[in-house]
Amino acid sequence: MLKGIDPRLNADVLYALRAMGHGDLLVIADANFPSDSVARHTVLGELLRMDNLTAAEAVEAILSVFPLDTFVDDFAGRMEIVGEPDTIPPVQAEVQAAIDAAEGRHRPMVGIERFAFYDLARTAYAVIQTGERRFYGCFTLRKGVIPPEGED
Repeated sequence: MLKGIDPRLNADVLYALRAMGHGDLLVIADANFPSDSVARHTVLGELLRMDNLTAAEAVEAILSVFPLDTFVDDFAGRMEIVGEPDTIPPVQAEVQAAIDAAEGRHRPMVGIERFAFYDLARTAYAVIQTGERRFYGCFTLRKGVIPPEGED
């Protein structure tokens, strides 16, 4: 255990989050996503796991240490439901609430068409597979910056 670090964050996940740079993309995937095969195409090249967590629990833990790149519209994305791109299922509403809590205000995720999501995921820095079993529990987070002391 480490003081001040969310215990849901394992060593492999912490390593990847720390290694990522400004603008790098992180994929948070549900249990049904082809995570292993997609992860082989990422910068990290291997799958990370947070199997014992829902998507919202994983995002909440990640955002306790991970700054979002809120200078761009796609700082956070969600896989759209096929044929219903504007529908927000409960799993996505929960992740949106975790993002809003971390940011201190409502910052909506962008929708990403299912097959475009797969293509985008292959270009990511890393893929983290959660234990989320609900459909469309797949998200992207783009890493931001931490400003110098005393600057916001």
